[in-house]
Amino acid sequence: MKQNFNVTGMTCSACSAHVEKAVSKVKGVQEVQVNLLAGTMSVNYDEQAAGDNDIIRAVTDAGYGAALRGAKAAVKAVAQTDVAADAIREMKRRLTVSVVFLAALMYVSMGHMVGIPLPHFLHGQENAMSFALTQFLLTLPIVLVNRKYYVNGFKTLLHRAPNMDSLIALGSGAAMVYGVFALYQIGWGLGHGDAARVNQYVSDLYFESAGMILTLITVGKFLEARAKGKTGAAIARLMDLAPKTAVVERGGTETAVPIEEVAVGDTVIVRPGQSIPVDGEITEGQTAIDESALTGESMPVEKGVGDRIYAATINKTGFIRFRAAKVGDDTTLAQIIHLVEEAGASKAPIAKLADKVSGIFVPAVLAIALVSTVAWLLLGATFSFALSTGIAVLVISCPCALGLATPVAIMVGTGVGAENGVLFKSAEALEHLHTVSAVVLDKTGTVTEGHPRVTDVVPAAGMTENGLLTLALSLEQPSEHPLAEAVVTHAEQAGLTAQPVEAFDAKVGRGLEAKVDGVLCRAGNARMMEENGISLGALRQQGEAFAQDGKTPLYFAKGGEAAGVIAIADVVKPSSAQAVQAMREMGLEVVMLTGDNKKTAEAIRGKLGISRVVAEVLPQDKEREIRALQGQGKRVAMVGDGINDAPALARADVGIAIGAGTDVAIESADVVLMKSDLLDAANAIRLSRKTIRNIRQNLFWAFFYNCIGIPLAAGVFFVPFALKLNPMFGAAAMSLSSVCVVTNALRLRFFKPIASQGTGDGLGQPPIQVSHKKGENTMKKTIKIEGMMCTHCSGHVHDALCKIPGVQEAAVSHESGEAVVTMAGTVADGDLSAAVEQAGYKVLGIE
Repeated sequence: MKQNFNVTGMTCSACSAHVEKAVSKVKGVQEVQVNLLAGTMSVNYDEQAAGDNDIIRAVTDAGYGAALRGAKAAVKAVAQTDVAADAIREMKRRLTVSVVFLAALMYVSMGHMVGIPLPHFLHGQENAMSFALTQFLLTLPIVLVNRKYYVNGFKTLLHRAPNMDSLIALGSGAAMVYGVFALYQIGWGLGHGDAARVNQYVSDLYFESAGMILTLITVGKFLEARAKGKTGAAIARLMDLAPKTAVVERGGTETAVPIEEVAVGDTVIVRPGQSIPVDGEITEGQTAIDESALTGESMPVEKGVGDRIYAATINKTGFIRFRAAKVGDDTTLAQIIHLVEEAGASKAPIAKLADKVSGIFVPAVLAIALVSTVAWLLLGATFSFALSTGIAVLVISCPCALGLATPVAIMVGTGVGAENGVLFKSAEALEHLHTVSAVVLDKTGTVTEGHPRVTDVVPAAGMTENGLLTLALSLEQPSEHPLAEAVVTHAEQAGLTAQPVEAFDAKVGRGLEAKVDGVLCRAGNARMMEENGISLGALRQQGEAFAQDGKTPLYFAKGGEAAGVIAIADVVKPSSAQAVQAMREMGLEVVMLTGDNKKTAEAIRGKLGISRVVAEVLPQDKEREIRALQGQGKRVAMVGDGINDAPALARADVGIAIGAGTDVAIESADVVLMKSDLLDAANAIRLSRKTIRNIRQNLFWAFFYNCIGIPLAAGVFFVPFALKLNPMFGAAAMSLSSVCVVTNALRLRFFKPIASQGTGDGLGQPPIQVSHKKGENTMKKTIKIEGMMCTHCSGHVHDALCKIPGVQEAAVSHESGEAVVTMAGTVADGDLSAAVEQAGYKVLGIE
């Protein structure tokens, strides 16, 4: 089973490495992952061989604290936030005390060096003891408020698992011990009249070094804690959006209850402006929902009866009732939080390098400090000089920089991804994605919308558009074919009514025929028309042109004469072309797999600029195509949404699931795109590359800093260049290194995804516009409209205008705020204005 624990007392990667090592030795434990930033641990173990208490005992014996984590996602997030806030407040108190007493200490110890007068009782050789004792007393409060370094440092040292606190405790402790030794030497010199001894040790106390080391380390830790607090900002913002109460209807009465008390099946009421408390399905009302918290999509989404809604989204406009379907840890919000937490806690392969180094780093530093001190003594240096080099080595070395280099960047990267609708299931997925060289795309539902719709209506000479659509509606309404559904939907949206049909007969592979008003009518492919002796004339060329564009032409005939052709296509999503272009600009090979015929596949390939297309692929063959690419030495990312994509998603180096796809596909994938937008696949790859680049920068500077700082502190450059590092400057550099690593990782918060600029379907058609070609005179008018915000608004206006008698076509764009209306004859401006305003928008003018 898998269990999560909170771990206390960890301060650097040496701590987390030691905890992992200790727990992995427990019998029955299979896998351990420790998150230094969050102070958490995830353990997979055989519950027959080990228990929670065994794991907690192993952590305790290693010198740290452990406890089981709470069960509820909301409780966990709030508790972690409170703990982090308390820790920052405590550190701020320590920092304030340290700075106040350090200022006084520096005045006493060094004020006279810069011309600041000291009180008379601290002047002169006769007051040497007062001078030294005052410094000692001013240092004690600094040591006291920062005693945590000593408690943790010496405890881990005794457990033979030294960490960063051990280095701080030994370095500042050595300075304090040497200072106390100097006090005794001053006392002995004053008592025995040894002026030389007094003068030597008065200027060599090291109390200010001890105080400065502890204060600077605390400054660094305070800044680091504040910066690390920002790494979970994405999750904190999600939690803030989730309401604490919900209004439920029980026994006909509205009652406000805590969110924890909402049960599956409850009827929940949400008014405009309120947040959705749990996942559910609308049973009454219509509204627009702001889903940006979950998907990153800024435009509200229209929702009505039967539509799914999700916790933490915001009801913008209408009053709704819905049935609670998922509550507590089962909501989409809770699952997102869980995924992001797991991704942040997991280890990327690149982190193993830092882990290996951290495991031997602190013992190596202790050895270097000891060797440098002894070596300088053997070379004839004074004990004070030798000790200062040892202390400098201890305080300048920074295992924190190494330990934070990877997890901070991973946590920020996964958090930013979640904010923009991209969920990485693990740090491994985030790292592997940057290495892909080929992206394989499923067509249906990934590149395309996944359902056919009418794109073009071309009536024959003598036939009106409405006449053709009415005929098509009458013939196709009894049919169960997907193409028939597209025709019926389009005709009904135009406000048309089907006529009764008789003798309906479906012709497999060709089409159908039926009698309408006693006249035999047909609908189907060109082969069916030819077999029945119907001449298509110019419509045949028009249909072939549609087929070249990847559309399916559907011919109609009435009484032995061609009535027209309607083109139907599973249209490409508006952002697919932009997504493919972005991938190719990143140097990726883009391959599309589809079960469609080669002609349709080639049409889409040409429109989108896809590198290669593999058509007429059976579902079971998709996984084989992935293996073939991998056999060519390529690392492959697969983007898909269906059950038949699951094997391919699992086989790929990185599987990317479209969020609107099936649960099986999402479970098989490493990355989930919440918006079901292919452009987010490109954004996921960009984010992965930026995160890994950031980690490499952090590791480079951490290694570079330690490789330069430790030899400098040990005095390696003293003989040739007379360069020696004061322990106080070492402490400042150590603090700065950790802060720099965290700050560099936080730059990922400014990652900007590529914004969708798609305004068409990828096949040359605007999203809600249908192409109509007539054999009659038409006229056009342009309507200036205010208030349209998204494609849903455009759709409302389009539907309203197309219902007006005489209107043949309406091309509506929310971006330009215009509707271009094509009419057969004259339609009054008043009728056009009334239709738009009844749809809820304002007409600014008609040209």
